[in-house]
Amino acid sequence: MSGFMNSVEELLTTISGIVWGPPFLILILGTGIFLTVRLGFLQFSTLPYALKLAFSKQDKKSEGDISHFQSLMTALAATVGTGNIAGVATAVVIGGPGAVFWMWISALFGMATKYGEAILAVKYRVQDERGRMAGGPMYYIEKGLGWKWLAVLFAVFAAIAAFGIGNTVQSNSVADVLDSNWNVPTWITGIALSILTGVVILGGIKSIGRVVSFIVPVMAVFYVVGGLIVIFGNLDLVPAAVGSIVSDAFTGQAAAGGAVGVVIQYGVARGVFSNEAGLGSAPIAAAAARTDYPGRQALVSMTQVFIDTIIICSITGISLVMGQSFVSGDLDGAPLTAATFEHFLGPAGSIIVSVGLIFFAYSTILGWSYYGERCIYYLFKTYRAVFAYRVVFVIAVFFGAVVQFGIVWSLADTMNGLMAAPNLIALLGLSGVITAETVRFRKRMKEEKNGTATWNKS
Repeated sequence: MSGFMNSVEELLTTISGIVWGPPFLILILGTGIFLTVRLGFLQFSTLPYALKLAFSKQDKKSEGDISHFQSLMTALAATVGTGNIAGVATAVVIGGPGAVFWMWISALFGMATKYGEAILAVKYRVQDERGRMAGGPMYYIEKGLGWKWLAVLFAVFAAIAAFGIGNTVQSNSVADVLDSNWNVPTWITGIALSILTGVVILGGIKSIGRVVSFIVPVMAVFYVVGGLIVIFGNLDLVPAAVGSIVSDAFTGQAAAGGAVGVVIQYGVARGVFSNEAGLGSAPIAAAAARTDYPGRQALVSMTQVFIDTIIICSITGISLVMGQSFVSGDLDGAPLTAATFEHFLGPAGSIIVSVGLIFFAYSTILGWSYYGERCIYYLFKTYRAVFAYRVVFVIAVFFGAVVQFGIVWSLADTMNGLMAAPNLIALLGLSGVITAETVRFRKRMKEEKNGTATWNKS
């Protein structure tokens, strides 16, 4: 049986390497760069306003199921997960310190990508049979580009991907860290996570929105504070760590095989795995938000990449390079991050990572369950199929906790690439729409600043 599993893992790793090869890296980074230039580097000039908007008084007049804040928290719930802890560690082990630099680059341009996704998601959203908002790449591909076949492909890939990036990877990492630190059997972790997941997702997006709006801020602050204690408590190590990250990004000396391409590949892949810019997942949550203009929700959605990668992943990456525990290659994933924090903070460090990972992973499972069910609804147009999907999704949480680590990550990477391709094609094809909506919203922002704006339901 082990031989069969190893063969499966090798096959998935090969496929993942092809999917995340140079053509795809050029497509995903190129899309972000293209939108950044076309939108006038909007992610930099509007970031302060976007952050203020995300945490300000919420719109209760416009159409939608959840608030701006709940939409952002749902997107963050789905992205702030094992990618921030285990994913960064894997990138540093294989790609070296320089991988962190390329995570930053992918995030900075990815903010424009995320902005574009959200604008299209809100613009082309529809109401389903129960009066709930339904939107995302499958809708803007069909209604905007007119390519139904490509929309169906995205929905299929995303529904499958939900079992990887948003399910089995998360439960696997939780089971791994609990087994390593507290000898909790993986099957017990699987059962517990399955029950907790089922209780929440049966209530739909409003239930998910309420739960993650509580969990995400608490867990993010908990982990970030722990990471900042590591960094500020060892400031003498920070300059060398940052210097190593920047220099290795262009030399690849610490990467597997000493290749710069490996550094870029794992930096971008793990960056996208963490913040999901370009995958087309977060706009599904953005479509459910109560908002008057697509551009307003797009700015809120854009902040998710900044919080996820520029803040949280940076804390993990810098801490890992400071600790140098990755050099030996004895540890990988969440156990490596836990060992690094424990090196600096003692037993409390391991607890911070372990508890943070548990909540990160659980919230990601909740967020991705919604993404998957929206894709299933698009494909089958019935809530019977959605209910069946939820049941299978909960069962998969258990199996993710007990299968091999390598297989889970390889499957997740492969599905991420496959679902991103249709979405990126749509973003490029509809870039004119994104620009037009941005111009319209900027006019609205100017009116609001001058006090001449009137309420608009559109």
